[in-house]
Amino acid sequence: MTRPRPGTPEAPGHTATRAEYCVIACAEAWRDDGEILASPMGTVPAVAARLAKLTFSPDLLLTDGEALLIGDVPAVGSASAVAEGWLPYRRHLTMVMGGRRHVMMGASQLDRFGNQNISCIGAWERPKRQLLGVRGAPVNTLNNPVSYWIPRHSSRVFVEKVDMISGVGYDSAAAAGPSATRFHELRRVVSDLGVFDFDTPDHRMRLVSLHPGVTLEEVREATGFTLAVPDDDVPYTREPTAEELRLIRDVVDPGGLRDREVRP
Repeated sequence: MTRPRPGTPEAPGHTATRAEYCVIACAEAWRDDGEILASPMGTVPAVAARLAKLTFSPDLLLTDGEALLIGDVPAVGSASAVAEGWLPYRRHLTMVMGGRRHVMMGASQLDRFGNQNISCIGAWERPKRQLLGVRGAPVNTLNNPVSYWIPRHSSRVFVEKVDMISGVGYDSAAAAGPSATRFHELRRVVSDLGVFDFDTPDHRMRLVSLHPGVTLEEVREATGFTLAVPDDDVPYTREPTAEELRLIRDVVDPGGLRDREVRP
């Protein structure tokens, strides 16, 4: 299979790592989101949200993870020096209910329609493993744009059917009716192998791009269901520009935390 060359080349000597391609793919989820709260869960999404704010989505709102909106873009793991507003938990929940948030969550299991499980593995009545619980996943998925970050793509995560629905997928939302579908939007899924969306007639997960060095066969083998794949060649995830690489490496994540989540 032939594929087009990646888009914007980086500067000589600045070859991007797999983790940096993942950062770019996650950052693109917040492109042109405007003044909306970015809620990244995971190191790579945290780097990505900061990168998006410093580049193509300057109006994004970031928090210190506790009770403040921050007015600067500190490196991951560093304290903010500028408090832009107060965002206690009750106001955060109000923002979630009002749809002014785009969260990028993780998933222990994710199926072809975007149903997410972070609650338990096995039957609910007698699970083999207890996980986080549903947390805020239902209200996130029914009231806000939601994306997912999967640092290790495997058939244990990308499953035919989740053991319990925490985050609501397209088929479950449709079955629940207009109250569930009105604001339901699963934006994209990013894994260490590629980028996926649900832009198909039946909202089945579709492969959008492969990270350089990954083959379509690898993705299919690591996925527990049949993916929708474009009829033409699958492109590579776009390359970071030289300036984006500088921001990732020198400003947002100088400690290289991203490589702990996606190893070079």
